[in-house]
Amino acid sequence: MAKTTARAGAAGEAAEPREEVPLEELAGVGATTAEKLREAGYTDLMELAVASPGDVAEAAEIGTAIAQKIIGEARRRADVGGFESGAAVLERRKHLGRITSNAKALDELLGGGVETQAITEFSGEFGTGKTQLGHQIAVDVQQPAAQGGLDGEVVYIDTESTFRPERIVDMAKGLGIDPETTLGRIHVARAFNSNHQMLLVGKAQELAREHPIRLLVVDSLTSHFRSEYVGRAELAPRQQQLNKHLHELLRFADTYNAAIVVTNQVSARPDILFGDPTRPIGGNIVAHAATYRVYLRKSKPPRRIARLIDSPNLPEGEAVFSLSTEGVRDA
Repeated sequence: MAKTTARAGAAGEAAEPREEVPLEELAGVGATTAEKLREAGYTDLMELAVASPGDVAEAAEIGTAIAQKIIGEARRRADVGGFESGAAVLERRKHLGRITSNAKALDELLGGGVETQAITEFSGEFGTGKTQLGHQIAVDVQQPAAQGGLDGEVVYIDTESTFRPERIVDMAKGLGIDPETTLGRIHVARAFNSNHQMLLVGKAQELAREHPIRLLVVDSLTSHFRSEYVGRAELAPRQQQLNKHLHELLRFADTYNAAIVVTNQVSARPDILFGDPTRPIGGNIVAHAATYRVYLRKSKPPRRIARLIDSPNLPEGEAVFSLSTEGVRDA
């Protein structure tokens, strides 16, 4: 029998309850196939609807044609796909959630804050505030909508052992909220290699079925990929895996109406004689997958400069913010 579940709304409000259809009710899915799909993380119609036939075929050990049929049925039952007017898309986008960074100038640069159903990348050299922003947004998302949050919880994938609960405590106190409660709503996992990092996105999906996860932070996105895939011969495999990882993050963002924040390292180009010789790691794969790309650089302490270098709808620009004991603040 179908059951009813609720999912958080676009701007943090509770969504209307929707029917959750057991996988066994889908055409082509028997008990064995359903169990394999659940083990692979496909427990929700929407997760199946936005999956690729190859991934579903591999997870359930079935043919691609059967996987396509299952996905088609999931899309039909979940009312996914088809065309809609540009006006309808605009109206829907008005209800996307946004998370404050606690710096008005930076929020304005991002069109009102960090957006849900999108990947926001913060890149820059060491000490430019990438991790600090990840921590701050993880605190801010827990605030009610009236204060720039989404009243949600956080998944934090830590690849460089840079997550500091003490910093969360400082930031929570700076906002006048309970530090213990704030820490309890952040689900942290240390990723030990790139495969583990990708696996944790699947674990995050499991968490999102039980908790109102509205933000997923990966700090940093490319660290493991950069260290494990060395040399020109490994470039293609690295980019393929990175591309798969980014699309899994986007799928999570779309399925759970969550914001994705990733930090990224930079590399120096010795052939650049004038201007900034650094560029974010990941090349065109990251450039195309990230919705908003923000490049950070140092200014006179405690100030930092954020430059929006890519966005589908916002102009390039810069914003100045500061890093204080209490967290990210206006300069």
